[in-house]
Amino acid sequence: MTKLPGIRPYRPEDRPALDDICVRTAHNGQDSRPHYTDPGIFPATFAAPYVHLEPDLAFVLDDGRGQAVGYILGTADTPRFAEAFRATWLPLVAGRYPKPPEPPRTPDEAMAGLLHNPERMVLPELAAYPAHLHIDLLPEWQGRGHGRSLMRTFLATLQDRGVPAVHLAMATANTRARAFYDRMGFHELDVPEPGSATYLGRTTKELDRL
Repeated sequence: MTKLPGIRPYRPEDRPALDDICVRTAHNGQDSRPHYTDPGIFPATFAAPYVHLEPDLAFVLDDGRGQAVGYILGTADTPRFAEAFRATWLPLVAGRYPKPPEPPRTPDEAMAGLLHNPERMVLPELAAYPAHLHIDLLPEWQGRGHGRSLMRTFLATLQDRGVPAVHLAMATANTRARAFYDRMGFHELDVPEPGSATYLGRTTKELDRL
């Protein structure tokens, strides 16, 4: 019998679906496949390392038939995660995505540069927001309240662990995502020279306002 869509913990068999969701939402919220030679660089950088290193902080939106159609994942401790990314995760994927030249010559190389620089996540301006997150839903599952449910689940888990606040980095051009984060109670953080990104943060408390 088909169940209703709902939030559940990530399971290892969800990994292919997570990779697909990431690829299909990575280009300013749109499908990255028309813009990159190997769009697998996106889940290798922004999804897979989280479920590999901190699977207990990964949750999926299940369509009611066991298929993940959205996710939220992240870390409770960004500096610790960046260290584990370099020591444990990067050796697993560096063969497929080698370190690119400087400056990068293609969009793929620009993304590979982020993969090979996990220390970019650790900024002094973000110290009061030690956790960070990534959230993505397939387009047909957006705008139906599921993102709010994912966010509430993730923030409640951080709160239970005593983590005071969380941040995220988003493509400034993704105005639809910004409107969602604004509704979720995030505010802009002042990070010098953020490039094409905007940094947002919020407390893990006041979840009743979500």
